[in-house]
Amino acid sequence: MHGLNLAESFASQHTQSFPDFLAQMGVSVLVTTYQAGKLIHLRHQDGVLNTHFLDMQKPMGMALRGARLAIGTAYHVWDYYNMADVAPKVAPFNTHDACYLPRELHITGDIDIHEMAFSDDNELWLVNTKMSCLCTLAPEYSVVPRWCPPFISEYDLTDRCHLNGLAMRDGKPAYVSALGTTNSAAGWRENKAAGGMLMELDTNRMLASGLAMPHSPRWYQGQLWVLESGAGSLATVDLVTGKLTTVVELPGFTRGIDFIGRYAVIGLSQVRETAVFAGLPLTKRCEARECGIYIVDIVEKQVIAFVVFSGDVQEIFAVQIVPAKNPVVLSLDNPLLRTSYSLPDEALDKVSEPDPQQTRLQRANQLLQTGETDEAISAYLSLLKDFPENGATIFHLGLAYLEQRNWQEAVDILTKVIAKEQKNADALNALGQAWEGLKAWDKALAHYDSALSVDQQFATAHVNRGMLLLRLGRLKEGWQGLEWRWKIPGMSALNCIQPQWKGEDISNKTVLVHTEQTDSDIILFARFLSLLAKHCQRTIVLCDEPFRLFFKSIQGVDEVRVQLAGVQEDSFDVYTPLMSLPACLGTLDEEVDSDDGIALPQPFLHTLPEVVVPVLETDKPCKIGLIWREGDSRAIFEEVIALVKEQSNQDIQFYSLQIDINLKETESLENNHIIRLDADMFSYAHAAALIAQLDGVISVDSPLVHLAGSLGVNTLLVDDTYLAWYWDARGKIGRNMWYPRTTIIDLSEFNELALKKLVRMP
Repeated sequence: MHGLNLAESFASQHTQSFPDFLAQMGVSVLVTTYQAGKLIHLRHQDGVLNTHFLDMQKPMGMALRGARLAIGTAYHVWDYYNMADVAPKVAPFNTHDACYLPRELHITGDIDIHEMAFSDDNELWLVNTKMSCLCTLAPEYSVVPRWCPPFISEYDLTDRCHLNGLAMRDGKPAYVSALGTTNSAAGWRENKAAGGMLMELDTNRMLASGLAMPHSPRWYQGQLWVLESGAGSLATVDLVTGKLTTVVELPGFTRGIDFIGRYAVIGLSQVRETAVFAGLPLTKRCEARECGIYIVDIVEKQVIAFVVFSGDVQEIFAVQIVPAKNPVVLSLDNPLLRTSYSLPDEALDKVSEPDPQQTRLQRANQLLQTGETDEAISAYLSLLKDFPENGATIFHLGLAYLEQRNWQEAVDILTKVIAKEQKNADALNALGQAWEGLKAWDKALAHYDSALSVDQQFATAHVNRGMLLLRLGRLKEGWQGLEWRWKIPGMSALNCIQPQWKGEDISNKTVLVHTEQTDSDIILFARFLSLLAKHCQRTIVLCDEPFRLFFKSIQGVDEVRVQLAGVQEDSFDVYTPLMSLPACLGTLDEEVDSDDGIALPQPFLHTLPEVVVPVLETDKPCKIGLIWREGDSRAIFEEVIALVKEQSNQDIQFYSLQIDINLKETESLENNHIIRLDADMFSYAHAAALIAQLDGVISVDSPLVHLAGSLGVNTLLVDDTYLAWYWDARGKIGRNMWYPRTTIIDLSEFNELALKKLVRMP
């Protein structure tokens, strides 16, 4: 999937029979992908397949027994429990029929947990792949080894045979799979294509050998089943002869299986062309391999449905059928964890009835937290009709109006709160934001100051005040206020042993600069790297992949890294967040020039010759790029198309720089001869190379506006919503202190005259 997006690309395609199968069976499917770091929910909703992704650190094996769900991750085992009564409270409300809340976290250490299963006595068994054994858990130990293959002479962490699969029979561990029978460090790799085996635990008897990477053994309907991953097949195993009988061959590396009725739900992965996977039967049989979930009728021995993933999901590990149509697994930051309680039956008899007023307020607050602002406002107003003096409801109504950017309503409501609670720092800070939305800078600053007089350690108020001061051009104070962001709960600096740079002499030191906040912030603050280079010996930038080539094009950057793991601990002396650079460098008020903007390199971005993009060839003398939507800003697509139509006979070729274009927009672009460039925007450096060929850009507030400004390209920023602090004019009327060639216009001024001004801009 092409496109400029820091978020990972998670797309899928499916047969209609897949959601139909889930609906018919009344189930859903959980899938782990350690490679993408996601737990995937596959659910039937309103006749279509709903695919939901939950972030997890290297999720691997899963086990489900009754209401209990266990998931093995990087070096933990997470224990969840289904609290069905909580399910209707999860947004979208009254749609879920199961809700798994985290109950316990057991730290195992990095043992490369593979498959897991519950025994009949509810004990969790797990495959400890690094130590080549089966384990259980105990509070006082990382793991408790319970069984290992007879050819394993001792425990270590070298993955001697790649023990990976576990099958239960009659409620206890019965069969295992491994990729080898070796007793040396990673010895199984020497014969991965035909060294796999299946073993019976009670007798330590080898059931089958010479297999191509067997995985996921299961005892089902009186038979032993196994996925021979290296062959991409599902097979049954003869317990006497050890012979495998292939049931079906599939177009991928088979791993992860669960059964229901006459059906097997199987995970498929794309085999990577590395030494680990070379020479397998599957790679010889099937050149085009898929990653997804296939449903196989084990009676008819044929595929009846599938879903395949594209983008960043390339490997599947575990597949688990859940006996619920629309379950949800809550993450640790879900607010419901703080307000959901489960007690024994004998204790429930002493629990009082909940306060209906408080219950309604909590529900409204939850609507606000999940972004359903309109619904939250309706809930608050309804509550105030019955309880008009509820101060907490009035305050949260003000916050809801603030979130809605209904500035005047927010001011009116929050003023009432302050009238009753003059020392309410949260309300004072919120009222400051509302006044700032109305561009009443003095009133906003006064309320931030009042909030800080009540609570001098109120980090959010410090940051809001700092950004307002930056908006007003009072840079020195603004940078200092911005530094309070690291004291906001949930914010954390880089985790490394080196100290953070605070502005001291670093003339003989190497500095690691890490990116933070939004893409727009990253592009804006990248200009300070050239100043940093004058103060230090060497500069390393740590960023996400879409910015790697972007930073290589900036003067003063010596090295760019994408992951901290790729930076040697002794390769730098100090680190700094990117947005802390101006505070450390001492970028003061006097560095602002009233005519030409801030006294820093303009433009500061240049394209790299190694970044190859199409040459924008046209017989028209003027080329204009268009961006009409970003985040939650109101789309101005109709206005853009109307302007293009007005210029249909003029000497202008329009180009679309928009990402994630929908079908309706696609048709309109084609009808109006607007050329799309999104397929070639692989990174910000590629986007910059395309924008550099343009004569101008018209856009809503987006990272690409910053990119155009950094290149010195004439830009019209259409103010269709509340603009961030860095867009306020300082200097020439309508111009911006950070990007002198960017002009800000109101949406009402967006017309042919504005376009002519853009084309004529110096």
